Amino acid sequence: MILLGSTGSIGVNTLNIARRFNLKVETLVAGKNIKLLNEQIKEFKPKIVVVADKEIAKEIRHNRVLFGEEAILEAINLSESELVVNSLVGFLGLKPTIEAIKSDKKVALANKESLVVAGKFIDMSKIQPIDSEHFGLWYLMQNKPINKLIITASGGAFRDTSIDKLKNVTVKEALNHPNWSMGKKITIDSATMVNKLFEIIEAKWLFNINSIDAYIEKNSIIHSMIEFKDGSTTAHFANTDMKLPIAYAILNRVEDEILKPLDLMNLKPLKFDEIKLDKYPTWKLKDKLLNNPDLGVIINASNEIAVEKFLNEKIKFLDISKIILSAVDKFKNITLSSIDDIYKMDKDVRKWCLNK
Repeated sequence: MILLGSTGSIGVNTLNIARRFNLKVETLVAGKNIKLLNEQIKEFKPKIVVVADKEIAKEIRHNRVLFGEEAILEAINLSESELVVNSLVGFLGLKPTIEAIKSDKKVALANKESLVVAGKFIDMSKIQPIDSEHFGLWYLMQNKPINKLIITASGGAFRDTSIDKLKNVTVKEALNHPNWSMGKKITIDSATMVNKLFEIIEAKWLFNINSIDAYIEKNSIIHSMIEFKDGSTTAHFANTDMKLPIAYAILNRVEDEILKPLDLMNLKPLKFDEIKLDKYPTWKLKDKLLNNPDLGVIINASNEIAVEKFLNEKIKFLDISKIILSAVDKFKNITLSSIDDIYKMDKDVRKWCLNK
């Protein structure tokens, strides 16, 4: 396999599956975690390694190290593997997804942004989702009429914080997720609920349906549900562990126990909460995004700039949503006709948001 983002949480869990099932790892792509990457190289002995820049490349203990964004695409083409696991974060992951599909490779996709900004140009037959929510929907799919797809949200760091206190929350507080430890950007996206907007549009492209919603389920035990037209609803329950969707994405079938079964007798009470607009203002974009998915590139670009500003303490937490909503209003009349249009719009939106 070709693993993009090997030192992140998805990458580490993917290598856990590779270790367990003795899978060959041909290529490792990572950013700046030199120590962990060198350990992975020693164990899995890839043919090619790609890192962020030339200085990092000097510290990697391997005889074939490439660096830079274009090197990721080169490595995909040089590798014989038919599977690309794309767990890169952000817009950076789009080109590798497109390149992998051009190379007739299957993509086990954890990079939300690929579908958020370019779903209309991507062959879904080549995509197997790794996100737990979309994996759950895929797992539940039956040959019967669907009324609605439902994904769940943890609610993020401020789900129990009163609205009047949100204006002064710190970066440290925003990064304190109540359920698990993740990278900085995805943790902030969870706090603003932008990650659920992304997952909504992912589901639209993956399953070709517009009737999609999300509810807060604080235990993170139910990952997704399908409401069928006959009035029944089926839910996917599982302990929170990304190894399950990863295993299904990279193996033809799974017969071994990947997760420990839920202890049903000791489950906390299950309760669903509405995603309220006063606490999560960007959620008002959900229906607009479903009806005009071209807006995805605006939301993604403005969010990446706003989150970076917040993490660098240049803006307040609530300003993230304000920047996103302002950008959508500014660029709302777009129509994307090609991948090139996406790159141009992404650049334009970022430039505009940097001056906000």
